[in-house]
This record gives sequence, C-alpha cells and structure tokens, in this order.
Amino acid sequence: VVVHGFEHATKSKSEAWKHHKTVLKQFLADFTSETSMTLALYTVLHKPIRDHIEQYILLLTKLNEVLKEGSEKDMVTSAINEYVKLESFISQVLDEACFTKSLWKSLGYKFTDMLCVPERRLLEDSKNLPISTSTNRSERILLFDDVLVLIQGNSFQSFDLKLVWVDENCREKSVPGLYGLRIITPEETFFLSAKDPQMKAVWQWKLNQAVRQALNGKRDFPLWGKTGEGNEPPSCRFFTYVFRMEGKFKSATYEGEWHWGKPHGKGTLKWRDGRNHVGDFKEGLEHGFGICLVPRRSEDRYDCYKCHWYEGKMRGYGICEYGNDIVYKGYFKDNVRQGFGILENFSAEHPFKYTGQWENDKKNGYGVWEDKDRGERYIGTWLDDHKHGQGIVVTQSGVCYQRTFHADKMVGSGILLLEDDSVYEGNFTEDLTFVGKGKLSFANGFILEGTFTNKSGQGLQTHGILNTSNEQLDDRITKAQLGLEFPVEKRWKGIYDQFLEFIHSGCKEETEESFTGFHIQTSKELRKSQEYLFCQRGTEDVSWKIEDILEELVRHQGLESLQSYLEKALKSSLHPLGKLLKALAIAFQATYCGIGANRHLLTMAQEEVKYYAKKIWEFYQGLLHLALKQKGQLPTKCVDGDTSDQKACSVVLPLILPCFYPELFMLYMLYHEREDDLYCQGIVDLSLFPDIKLLEFLDVQKHLWPLKDLTLTTNQRRSLIKDKCFLSATECLQKLITTVDPREKLVILQKTYEEIESTVSRVVEKDYKLPMDDLLPLLMYVVSRAKIQHLGAEIHLIRDLMDPTNQGGLYDFLLTALESCYEHIQR
Repeated sequence: VVVHGFEHATKSKSEAWKHHKTVLKQFLADFTSETSMTLALYTVLHKPIRDHIEQYILLLTKLNEVLKEGSEKDMVTSAINEYVKLESFISQVLDEACFTKSLWKSLGYKFTDMLCVPERRLLEDSKNLPISTSTNRSERILLFDDVLVLIQGNSFQSFDLKLVWVDENCREKSVPGLYGLRIITPEETFFLSAKDPQMKAVWQWKLNQAVRQALNGKRDFPLWGKTGEGNEPPSCRFFTYVFRMEGKFKSATYEGEWHWGKPHGKGTLKWRDGRNHVGDFKEGLEHGFGICLVPRRSEDRYDCYKCHWYEGKMRGYGICEYGNDIVYKGYFKDNVRQGFGILENFSAEHPFKYTGQWENDKKNGYGVWEDKDRGERYIGTWLDDHKHGQGIVVTQSGVCYQRTFHADKMVGSGILLLEDDSVYEGNFTEDLTFVGKGKLSFANGFILEGTFTNKSGQGLQTHGILNTSNEQLDDRITKAQLGLEFPVEKRWKGIYDQFLEFIHSGCKEETEESFTGFHIQTSKELRKSQEYLFCQRGTEDVSWKIEDILEELVRHQGLESLQSYLEKALKSSLHPLGKLLKALAIAFQATYCGIGANRHLLTMAQEEVKYYAKKIWEFYQGLLHLALKQKGQLPTKCVDGDTSDQKACSVVLPLILPCFYPELFMLYMLYHEREDDLYCQGIVDLSLFPDIKLLEFLDVQKHLWPLKDLTLTTNQRRSLIKDKCFLSATECLQKLITTVDPREKLVILQKTYEEIESTVSRVVEKDYKLPMDDLLPLLMYVVSRAKIQHLGAEIHLIRDLMDPTNQGGLYDFLLTALESCYEHIQR
C-alpha cells in the first residue's frame, strides 16, 4: 500500500502542490530565505517518507511480538523484511545520487559533457577505495552502473559493463605485494591492482554485481546485499559489438555468443564492404561449420563458401559457389583448395569439370578433366594447373590415346588406339595426324613400320615396310599399357587420406563432417541454399551418430550380421562408409561414364573397383579397432585365415558393385562387342532348328532326350514338344541378367546345371550324374535356347570379379563349361 502511495504521489506531484499550496507553505513556515533550498526539500520530501516507513517497521515489530507462532506471524515477519529492504534501498539510492552529484561537481566540464547522463549512477571511485591499473594507464577509475571508465590526463576510456569479464585468478607477477584483478573486454585486457586483499575483494564483488545487474537490465533491491552475497555474472553472453582496433575483424559487427571476451558459439560477422560470415566461433576465431559470403568487386555477385573452419581458416570439406557459375566441392586447408575436390563450370561459354587432387589451390597429382566443348576427357597427372606427366585422352568419337605431357603440351611418342582396332605407336599431332617414325598395327594383323609425313592436299604418306605375315596382333598392348604410370594405389588418394585421418583423429562427432563431407540431397537444394545461407543437411530415419556407429560395429562382428550391417551402412548417405562409397562412385563416374565409356579403359576400371572394396574393408577395420579400443577390448584375430583382400572380395565387393555396375558392364559390353556379335549370329542360326534337330545337331546322346515317345513320326514329334525340352533349365539360366553380384550369377549357373541333371534323371528314371562329355552338348542346348544378350560380357565380368576362393571348385568348372559353349556358338 505504502509503495503504491509513493507511486501515486510522484505521478500527481505537480498537480498536488498547485492545489495544496497552503499546506506546502505550512511545511516551509519554519524556513527563512537564508536556509538552503536542499535542506528545505529534504525536510519536506524525504524526511516524512522515511519517518513514515520507520513507523511502519515499529508498528509491525510490536505486532510481531504479540502474535503466536503460526502463519500470520510468518507473514508479518516477511513484511518487516520487505520494509527493512525498502528502508535501506531508499538510503542507498539517495547516497548513490549524492555520491554521483559530488562527482559531477569535482570532474572538469569536458568529462561531464561526455559522461553525465541523468540515469547514470556512480557505484565506486578509486579516490574513495584506492585501486590502480598496473600499467599506469590511468589516474582514476570510475565504476558506473553501466560503464567502467578509466581517466588519464584529459582523455578517458569507457567499457560497456555488458562486455566486461572480471577474472580474479591472477597474481601480479611483476610487483610483489599487489593483489590483481584481470579485466577482460573484447579488444583489450588490463589489470587492476590493490594494495591489500580486502580492497581487491570489495572491487571484485562490486564489479561482478554491477556487470550482472547491467546484463539483467535492472538494479537489485536493495541495491547492494552483503559483501560476498549475490551471484557472479554468466561467462557466456549474447551481444552485438563493433570491432575498432586493427586486425582481422576491424570495423566488423559481430552479433552472437561471447565467452570471456571473445566470440564463442554461434554468431554472425558483417563487414562494411558486404562480406559476412555466419557460423560457429571458438575463442574469437571461426571454428566449426560456417558460411561466408564475399562480394565480387567488379560485378553484383557473391562467392559463397559453405565450409568447415579451424582456428580462423577454412579446413576440411566445403562447397564454394563462385559468383561466375563455377562450383567447387572438396577439401580445403588454410583457406586454399587442398586434397580431393571437384571443380565444375556450369556457364555456357566454356563448360568443364575437373575431378581430382589439389595442392595449394592448384590442380596437382592425379585428376580427370572433361572439356565439354571439345568432347574430350583427360585422365592423368597434373602439376600446377597443367597436364604434366602420363595421361590418357579419350574422345567422343571413340579414339583413345596415351601420351606424355609437359605443361599442357604433348611430348615424345605415344600409343593411339583407333576405332577400327588398329594401334599406332609413335609421334602424332594434336589433331591425331601421324608424323615422324611410327608403327601402325592393323586389326587384320598387318604391320606398317616407317616414317610418316602429311603434306597439305596430298594426304598421309609413308616410307617404310609393310609386314603382311599376319602374325596375330598382340592383344596385350591395348589392355596392359594404359595407365601404368598411375597405378590404382595412386588414384584418388585424396579421398582415402581424409577418411583415414578421420579414424586416426579418434572419430569425433564434431569433426566428422569436416573429414567426410556433409550430405546435401540434391544440387537444386545447393543452388537454393545460397539465398538463405544454410545448408539443408539430409535427413534419414536411422541415427548415424558416431557413438552409435562405433557401438553398432562392435555388436555386428559375425559374418551374417556384418553383411547386413555393411549393406545398411553403405546405402546410407550419412554413415562414413556410405559417404566414402558415394565419393568413390562420383570419382568412378567422372572417369568412366559418358565420354569415358571406352573399351580400352576396361582393365583400369575393373582393378579400380576391386581396390575400392579393399579400401572400404580397411576403413571398416579401422573403425572397428577404434570402437574396440574405446571399450578396452582387443581386436579378435581372424579365425578363418582369410587375408583382408579375400574378405574385401567376398564381403564388400558384392555390396558395392551395384554402384559401379552400369558403367562397368558398359565397358565389358564394348570390349567384347565383336565376340558377342558372332555369338548372337550363332544363336539366330541355331534358333531356326526345332528341338529334335537341335539335339541331333549338338550330338546329344539319344537316351538323354527328354521325349515321351521316339517312335512318333517327325511331324507329330515336332508339334508335340516344339521348344519344350529343358524348359526349366532354360528359364533358370535366363535369370543370369537379373543380378549384378558375380556370386549370385554363379549360383544361378549351378541351379541351371542341377535343373539339367534333374530333367535327365527323370528321363532315365534314376539318379544320373552327368559326365563332362554329356554336360557340354546339353548346356549348349540350354544356352542356345536361353538367348542371353551380351553373354561374353557377363562371362568375363564373372571371371574377373568372382571370389578368388572359388577358383578350381564347382563354380569354376561350370563357368569354364559356359565359356566353351559360348565359344562353340560363335563358331
């Protein structure tokens, strides 16, 4: 009630005095004109109110003494406490006002002009409670309720209390016998030193209370509790600040989280020139994921970096969209492109794409360059943004050649593989004209060796020897001599390195994206993300947190559960193994898809896929060891004695093959195109035969023919069982093309063999094991009726990628049988 009375009085004070002039005159009757106005006002305005409160306290205390214990007594006690607080609050407010007023009188008008604000109150003055700055940078220190001011000569510095941190844990090293406080502000740190610990404690307490109250935006009630009471201000705060001093952030505005005087947590930096950075900070530097926009000077566009930062520099995986329609996705180190990365130009003028290794912001090491204007792809080594060393070039027209390059120019002789299967070894120009000494081997086995010249208008001329002895052209040249300079171990090292480094660093959740890349679902989202500055990270129903992943790994060590776990992990775009597979698939497609679908690259592609399986298995092993180490267990020794290569081949290869199958199978089809054409012709010829004739033609022994009655006339027989022999086996074999896994293809082959055997057993009415001599004609019959396209490609793919442990077993035997059928049909 009393407090409401005060409020009412202040609101209507001017009115009240107008109406009650007589009362006021009575109040001031005792005062003569000589008496000071201050004293008069004090007597009229302060004293009655304070007396009033005192009377209330007395009244309530008396009431409290006569009350019995119980609820009312508690209420009265708490009311007394509130009045006591009010009493001390009033006197503290008045004292502070007097203290502040006397300060304004004593300070020069220059300071008063700048510092004097009606609401501002002085809380402590170093003249009153001695303390000094250690570097003699100020003669006087003033603590107000909103700023800390250091005065030196004619100048002063003020620090907003919301951005002041007080650290007491420091003894002054330089001067013994002094007790120091460290004052931390965003751009400066200084020491306050007191002569004795009590003085230091009072200043520290007052500073902390003032900072906390400034952060809360309101004063305590009463203003000061007892010394030692009251909470410390939080060390983490949210605030906007403009940097003034020289340095990286000069004249930038930072809005965000602070910790002990430094940006720490989430925040936004904006410079006057339009640059800005949104993301994570740590101890005053960009650290963690961040998005940075940098305006391009000449045009009204931005470069946008979405990247991981480490101690103020870009490091780890990032995506940079340059303002000129070029996008880089890959790794950075110390603000430059370093490691594996893809640079793609989407503009219409000169579209290109580079996938490969970077060093110091330049293309260095193994990489694939596709020039979309010229319809060419270069696969090979680079040095400082130039093609340098061995390289293979494939063109849209199907030509493929290998040359040595020096600073983008071709030097020395090379190998040129032409579309019609002829091979030229020697020197040739950029437009593929033969010059100088060379050797041309034709597809029919003729060899021309000599010196080639090319005069304009006269066509190609040569002096040399044509060897028509028709020795078979050595097939190995096309297969083995490509890509020897960059063996499979040296390709895509940049991808593996990041993943291995992730394991060595202990697989910490916060660094996972920086090493393994963040998953963005589509490029459309990526384009869009420039507008609203944040990457949409992909969402999946399975949680792939690193702790969970390591936990799961330990649980799924048995072969069955391991396979299903790996299958799930490799399909996920958030699991490190899935990310590794995705990165490798991108690299593989960049090399062998589109223009790169050239049959001469088959060997390279096929060994690359096998090597991927090996590396993914190694990476899995590394994760497993780490998981076991964290649990304090030892990794179990491999019981079945498989080497890691065998494990990779039997466990990982079938799981990853679907990712590479379309490109890989295309290369197999191209490589075996001629044989497959002959085979198709053979199939067409054989399909003209009715069943009986075909069985006869293939020399199948009569007692194995699955016919009800051989005494029927030919016409009746034909109508009865046209195309019905060994139907189940034929249908079984046709499933060969429905799967990509060589293991499953071999199982289908085995089932076909079992179907043939069971059909024959029914015919001869007893269990019958087919000898090889009987099996071949029957298998040939089934193959010719199954009419599988590209059977040659299928057979070679199975042969190249099957589990090495199957060699010499039943599968190997059946595959050899299928191969000989294939060869017979071609003839």
